[in-house]
Amino acid sequence: MSKKTHVLIVEDEKKIASLLADYLAAAEYDTSCIHDGLEVETWLSEHHTDIILLDLMLPSKSGIEICKSIRLTSQIPIIMVTAKVEEIDRLLGLEIGADDYICKPFSPKEVVARVKTILRRVSVADTSDNFTLPFEIDAHRMLMTIDKQTITLTSVEFQMLTLLSSDLGRIFSRDQLMNACYNDHRIVSDRTIDSHIKKLRKKIALIGNEHWIQSVYGVGYKLVV
Repeated sequence: MSKKTHVLIVEDEKKIASLLADYLAAAEYDTSCIHDGLEVETWLSEHHTDIILLDLMLPSKSGIEICKSIRLTSQIPIIMVTAKVEEIDRLLGLEIGADDYICKPFSPKEVVARVKTILRRVSVADTSDNFTLPFEIDAHRMLMTIDKQTITLTSVEFQMLTLLSSDLGRIFSRDQLMNACYNDHRIVSDRTIDSHIKKLRKKIALIGNEHWIQSVYGVGYKLVV
């Protein structure tokens, strides 16, 4: 049996940490919880985790300090969790090396969706290493680069390309693409997904091959490079 992906939850409010752990467990992730900032780095030196949910405001040592320290030696994915909604705090959380942020109050389902998205990005990077994708995706700037030529992607286009790139040749249904692009679970028609794919193909055609994204009649789309 394959080992489950592990999520480290660093949150001083134990009820919130427990709630997140329950939702992540329901999504088939293993979890560990830490409630004090000073314990994080010691824990990481002795255990493995695949991604960290890191609260900004922690006792003893702040999430920003912890993130800075982790980034000196590791590129493990970090999602900052904060109740401070000022733009400067959001930017600071990303500038110190965090992969994403989410603001309190939040839906636990949204947190799970963010975790899946970040891990999918990591999977894309691994795929690039193993199978030499002909393009690179910049997760922070939502850019696609081929032979030093760059195009800017919308959020929806980026999420679609990330999902399709996570498993080359796999057919993803429109519902799967919809869920990857719209974390708020809004109702989107198949035609909307098709329209986004059409626009993404046109952009890719400017620097690559629009036929990389292939349609499978009555099923969905796949990426073949």
